[in-house]
This record gives sequence, C-alpha cells and structure tokens, in this order.
Amino acid sequence: MHTKEIEAVSSLQPFERYKYFIKKIADSELVYTLVDTNNRYITSTVDNQELFPMWSSKEFVNLCKTSGWESFLIKELNFDDLENEIFDIIANSNYLINVFPVYDRTGFVVNLDEFANDLKEELENYS
Repeated sequence: MHTKEIEAVSSLQPFERYKYFIKKIADSELVYTLVDTNNRYITSTVDNQELFPMWSSKEFVNLCKTSGWESFLIKELNFDDLENEIFDIIANSNYLINVFPVYDRTGFVVNLDEFANDLKEELENYS
C-alpha cells in the first residue's frame, strides 16, 4: 500500500474510515485484527464497553501497535473466519466492533447487526 494512501485514509474521520473499510474488505474478503502470543483476540474498553478492533490491511494495524499494543500479533481473517468464529465471539461476549482505530484513537464503533448489514449491502455490489 502506498504511503500517501495510508496517510490520507488515516486522517479521515472515523465514519469515513468505516466506509473505506467496508468497501476494502468487500473487495479483498480479508479483515485484520490483533491477538496475543497465545492467539487470544485483543479488545479494548471504552465507557465500560468491550470493543473488538478490525482493520482492512496490515499497514493500518501497524499504526495502532502503540500504547501497550506493541507486542500483539496481526491476525488475518477471511470471511469464513468472520462468519464461523468472530461473529459468534462478538455476539456471545456482547462486544461492539471498533472499525479502523488509528494510532491510539478509537475508530468507528458499530454493533454486529449494523456491521453485518453494511457489509451485506456492499457485497451485493459484487454479485
């Protein structure tokens, strides 16, 4: 990914990054998140709510490997992983999704139903 694209997208407001994220993952069918050395998914907490972070590329994940997240590992997920594992984790744990945080700032926070609907709508453009 070109440095100018990383800088431009990173400077967008959270909702604009969310729209970018949805389009990118619909195209690539890949999502990235962070795990610890035991392969456990990483969450953050804002206002007593657990947030599950997701990004559209490794380059954007690397921007967030600060403020205590330096030692975490990037994990690539395909759509089967999302449907068969991640969505269940999010639903069962009552997590919200933190889409595209940048550096140490929270991204666009969305619930699972909204996320799934937005992704489904975007994927219909690929049919």
